[in-house]
Amino acid sequence: MLTLTSSAFTDHHAIPKKYTCQGADVSPPLAWSGAPAGTKSFALIVDDPDAPDPAAPQRVFVHWVLYNVPADVGILAESASSAALPKGAIEGRNDFGQRKFGGPCPPIGRHRYFFKLHALDIALERGEPLDRNGLEAAMRGHVLEKAELVGTYQKD
Repeated sequence: MLTLTSSAFTDHHAIPKKYTCQGADVSPPLAWSGAPAGTKSFALIVDDPDAPDPAAPQRVFVHWVLYNVPADVGILAESASSAALPKGAIEGRNDFGQRKFGGPCPPIGRHRYFFKLHALDIALERGEPLDRNGLEAAMRGHVLEKAELVGTYQKD
């Protein structure tokens, strides 16, 4: 079974400020194991379904799109975004309009941040960087297994 963890926070608990807009705004360390046979690459989507207000969510805000992570990789070090990505990995566009990790920065209330890791039976074609919708369309029919890690954050 595919599992996804972080040494920075546990499932359904607070993400440390360091990984948010109130801190260094760097990607947290992530590790996974249990990839199914036939895995050719991994894709990661980090999003917030509570935007802008968890009491009245209006949209899912995308913080990170990462794909073509090689099948033999099982970790992303802290600050991997834009600096230390595995060879071949591609960062897509997030809802900040950037190709990097954009940390939690909720305008109001405590939000949930879903780190969704997908084991794929293909490596996706290179080309223009994909956003979440493009990545989900490209992955359709190729997801072998999915793992999820949820963190929360509320500004001071």
